[in-house]
Amino acid sequence: MNKNSTTFTSFCDTISTLRGQKGCPWDKKQTAQSLKKYIREETDELLDAIDTNDPEHICEEAGDVLFLIALLAEIHNETNTFNIDDVLSDITQKMIRRHPHVFANTRVGSEEELNAQWEKIKSAEKSKNNLVTR
Repeated sequence: MNKNSTTFTSFCDTISTLRGQKGCPWDKKQTAQSLKKYIREETDELLDAIDTNDPEHICEEAGDVLFLIALLAEIHNETNTFNIDDVLSDITQKMIRRHPHVFANTRVGSEEELNAQWEKIKSAEKSKNNLVTR
């Protein structure tokens, strides 16, 4: 296991502990709904840190946003709806699908073509998802 995997596993284990039997009362009582305001607040703080171009502050705020996303995944893991691995797998597959110019033999000539390709793929995904959920 590489250092990044070990660090991420430790991070996820920390969140599980915080939600566990002997965990933190605040973390244990959180729900997807209750996290919404914190996700907004921390995202705004991250955007402010980016605006000030302060790498240390950006790193801190990115960690806060990541924590909330991982906590959200852990909450759903507890109800067997999805877990952090599902989140990571889904976003990885989406990025591969939406970047055929990187992962397949598709060529794009300009940024406009790249944006058009992205929107076309995204629209096709949305259409497919709407058909599946009907």
